[in-house]
Amino acid sequence: MIYTVTLNPAVDYVVALDTLKLGAINRSSSEAVVFGGKGINVSLMLRALETPNIALGFIAGFTGDAIRDGLEAQGVHTDFVALDKGFTRINVKLHAGEETEINGNGPEIPAEKLEYFVDKLRALSDADTLVLSGSVPSSLPADIYARIARIAAEKGARLVVDAAGTLLLSTLPYKPYLIKPNRQELSELFGEPADTDEAVLALVKRLQAQGAHHVLVSMAGDGALLCTQDGAVYRISAAEGTVVNSVGAGDSMVGGFLAALEKTGDFAAALALGAAAGGATAFSVGIAGFQHVMAIYENLKTEVKRIG
Repeated sequence: MIYTVTLNPAVDYVVALDTLKLGAINRSSSEAVVFGGKGINVSLMLRALETPNIALGFIAGFTGDAIRDGLEAQGVHTDFVALDKGFTRINVKLHAGEETEINGNGPEIPAEKLEYFVDKLRALSDADTLVLSGSVPSSLPADIYARIARIAAEKGARLVVDAAGTLLLSTLPYKPYLIKPNRQELSELFGEPADTDEAVLALVKRLQAQGAHHVLVSMAGDGALLCTQDGAVYRISAAEGTVVNSVGAGDSMVGGFLAALEKTGDFAAALALGAAAGGATAFSVGIAGFQHVMAIYENLKTEVKRIG
């Protein structure tokens, strides 16, 4: 089974405006409510691609109930830990020529609820995949990613990590199966440019030397690059289309990649479906559906090139 972890989920309120004037009353041209959080986005894409998964994490209050009920209604199984106080955060996404985000604070997570969540992870086995992604609420310990990674390693589960900075680095000693930095995150990790394939590959090799098995690097309009544990390097160009909303595109890439890998075990197919899923979501409001992803996949599946 594939499990996704969202420690700090959100209800995303996506508002489109012709123009945004500060200090004045503005009228929206369209609105949408999207259930957010990187792990939740992965779960939604996996479900869209008919891949069973279970969403884990913390929810609270009326917004938490909305996320749980909304995901279940879309066919995503959930096993969230419900908090007794507060409410799951609301993020406001404003689209008025450019994207502006106002992200809320998550509820406080008490120590006993954290331990209850950790106990759930101890049921993992070597037949499972655990996707760990997104931000960490301030009430959780700074080493929570490393703690979760250690449990996954002890249980033999395949660990997939999509996080930035020290969160990502803290999991490397536990040899994650797959990590997915974007190009900017990769550059920031080492304080070096990642503006060419050669530069990206050099930094990827350093991550693999620290413990990562496979590294998938998303590069927005420049496509994506995958370096496997055995040294194979695959490259794909980006899908063509009009970007509507970049939120969730990287998470959709992870979902598409894992869906294909689960079914085929083929890295080239996984890269193609991952790129298609990421592109389809970038061209949509919310996580893209099956038909949209597969239409793009048909155009991309022959575009994967092995360059190393």
